[in-house]
Amino acid sequence: MDRRAFLRKPAAVLVAPVAAKPTPAPSAAAPLATDPPETVSRYANTKLPTFSRTSAGLSPYTGPWTRVQAAHLLRRCLFGPSKSAIAAAAGASLSQVLNALFTVPAAPAPPVNVSATDTSVPIGQTWTTQPFDQTFESARRSSLRAWWLGQVLQGSTLTEKMWVFWHNHFVIEFSDINDARYGYQYVALLRQHAMGNIKQLAKDVTVAPAMLRYLNGNQSTATAPNENYGRELLELFTVGKGPQIGPGNYTNYTEADVQAAAKCLTGWRDNATTISGYFTASRHDTSTKTFSSAFQNRTLPNTGDQEYKALVDLVFDQAETARFLVRKLYRWLVYYVIDADAEQNVILPLAQQLQQNGYNVAPVLRTLLSSEHFFDAVNVGCYIKGPLDFTLGLCRQLEIAMPPAASPAVQYGIWDYLNSITNLQQQVLGDPPSVAGWPAYYQTPQFNELWINAVTLPRRSQFTDLMVSTNGTTRNGFRLVVDPVTWVESLPGSVASEPNLLIQAFVEVLMPFPLTASQLAFLNDTLLPGLPDFEWTTEWLDYVANPTNTAKKNAVATKLRALLRTMLSQAEYHLS
Repeated sequence: MDRRAFLRKPAAVLVAPVAAKPTPAPSAAAPLATDPPETVSRYANTKLPTFSRTSAGLSPYTGPWTRVQAAHLLRRCLFGPSKSAIAAAAGASLSQVLNALFTVPAAPAPPVNVSATDTSVPIGQTWTTQPFDQTFESARRSSLRAWWLGQVLQGSTLTEKMWVFWHNHFVIEFSDINDARYGYQYVALLRQHAMGNIKQLAKDVTVAPAMLRYLNGNQSTATAPNENYGRELLELFTVGKGPQIGPGNYTNYTEADVQAAAKCLTGWRDNATTISGYFTASRHDTSTKTFSSAFQNRTLPNTGDQEYKALVDLVFDQAETARFLVRKLYRWLVYYVIDADAEQNVILPLAQQLQQNGYNVAPVLRTLLSSEHFFDAVNVGCYIKGPLDFTLGLCRQLEIAMPPAASPAVQYGIWDYLNSITNLQQQVLGDPPSVAGWPAYYQTPQFNELWINAVTLPRRSQFTDLMVSTNGTTRNGFRLVVDPVTWVESLPGSVASEPNLLIQAFVEVLMPFPLTASQLAFLNDTLLPGLPDFEWTTEWLDYVANPTNTAKKNAVATKLRALLRTMLSQAEYHLS
């Protein structure tokens, strides 16, 4: 495939189809033949705003700490917080909540085989140490994707959000490398460093077998240096382009720098038996590599299998590398618009902190997430959810029951189904559409608006409607469905029985900010169309007094499902 097709998007992108990577999905979730053509809305941004959004900087936040602020922090750090998580956070201090979010959990056990097709290992045992076999590749890749989504779905720390961030940054595509074992090693590497040192992650990724295969580093020799990885290392992974100063030359690197970087990286290959990168000295360019004034005209002598580390160190010595990385972190966790004030008050000081502490990312993230800027009202509910946020968030916010780990085939089947849902919304875990990642995180000026289009918006609604329907969906004998009665039963009795307090409880979990009085009145009328408030109180208390009475349970469940269907279709629910 052409991994750099993203570079040639025409200026007419506002009226042209948005590229979407076609990915097979289970037939039950396959796109309909009646899907409308995918185009960017004529109402989408044509340019970014130039006015200042906020002058708030990185001073520690000292304002109110309520469920609103707690939920905002958790929404940005997790793939959807539950009501109990929001309540616990609101009852703790900001520092205590951050301590919990920044606790790195133990590495999960590797993915297991759940397919009768893969006969290399029994069901429930890992395939990650087995020899490659093309016959089993599809089943193993599905297992890997399902496992990864399952770990993200179950996670309760910032690690999971950063795990996906690094996948969108140091991109590979499972379908291109065609070895799920390589994919698993890559995924495990990203998780290992998700909250750690970016420079070390860059070094490890450079010689990871998945990356060597994906960007053709395994083909790079002294006589024919392959420039793919060297180019992406500079343009997409570290220092970025900066303004163009000539054909192929940019402020932050030149075409000659790409060529020099490529020479530094020659000699590396991947071993499919040991699942590792290895170095062959006879294939390595032994000359001294000279870089441009963008890198202070520095030179790197031949150091064999250690030379790639020297190259990474050289690139990370540049102040612009820290700024480039911080901008991507900001767009992932805060907002996609970086105006002059945000650049001056947030990006530059965070970049300086990142560089000064040797590219350890956790202290920088903590400074950002505890700042006045992060909690400024303009940064609350301004972010359009991506498909993973939207889909997994619904499962977590409405506490949809999941299969037990004791039934791996059933568990993976549900995770695979959720993957099919995010795929239809154009976010395929393990297969971003290009080496640049998902366009919503880099394509200016639309950015996150790209998640909402004529194809994906109906898909979102179909999923939420299905989950709040009476039957939901069944996979491998397990029913995936929202149980609104159980959700409400976990509320204090005084809240569950009072319709306006009940609606407010749903709002605090599902919406990124308080709704208006007219919106709340509309939701009240949805719950109780044309009826006085006491009707809900009477019906709910009747049910509580007779919980085994099917008719009474169905009466309250029907009203709650109508309420949720309406709330999940509101524009605010698509925001974080």
